[in-house]
Amino acid sequence: MKIAFSPCPNDTFVFHAWVHGLLPGAPKLDVQYADIDITNNLAANGSGPEVLKISYAALPWAMSEYALLPCGGALGRGCGPLVLTKDGTNDPSILSGRRIAVPSERSTAYLLFRLWAAQQVPGGVGEIVVMPFHEIMPAVRDGSIDAGLVIHEARFTYPSYGLSLLVDLGNWWEGDTGFPIPLGAIIAHRSLDLDAIARWTRASVEYAWAHPEASRDYILSHAQEMDPKVAQAHIDLYVNEFTADLGEDGYAAVTTLLRRASEEGLIPAVDFAALRNKNH
Repeated sequence: MKIAFSPCPNDTFVFHAWVHGLLPGAPKLDVQYADIDITNNLAANGSGPEVLKISYAALPWAMSEYALLPCGGALGRGCGPLVLTKDGTNDPSILSGRRIAVPSERSTAYLLFRLWAAQQVPGGVGEIVVMPFHEIMPAVRDGSIDAGLVIHEARFTYPSYGLSLLVDLGNWWEGDTGFPIPLGAIIAHRSLDLDAIARWTRASVEYAWAHPEASRDYILSHAQEMDPKVAQAHIDLYVNEFTADLGEDGYAAVTTLLRRASEEGLIPAVDFAALRNKNH
């Protein structure tokens, strides 16, 4: 079975057991490690692997071919994307007409940024430049970009680039809605046995929690940030109860994000019943 997910510590932690054949009865995985912008596009064109990790913001473009799994993804509190600059201000108006780097135009981070900017940035931002997330902070530091929208372990490492926090979009979202932030989703092709894939995914999560040291070398061999403490902080933040099961709060968070974005015209209309109906 082909699967695509990022080389980030939370994904490699979650899927370590399945990738390494530690789950009885689970099919062997053929893994593609790919940046979120790549997996979002693979899902949208319908020709991607059977299972993918994508941004929740990319879900509307994938739902005709793929179903959302209730486990394996990333939602949480205190783990939102950050907008960084190098001039130390917390005044959103400085982004008016400026060049902003983002990790993907179909990322949840970018969706949150657009919803926030519509409220906070007079006249709107200027040019949006898509680049791999690990290139964003150097670009802001070097002045080729005015501000950067960052995700993943960058929230722990940005001070080392001499950058400052303009806004934590997670804090804004949680304060505005009360819900956790829907970041990454696990989706599977609708032609598959979705119950079985969800079962194996959940078993892989549970194995990771039960044997936290087993995946250490695998995680560090793929992480963009090699410091073990940073990798562990990343896992602690993004792998939580929502990874084991979305639950009512998780589904409500996803629905709220996509409904707001749809009402703003940022994404196509969504069939919300199909989020839970695997055979729709």
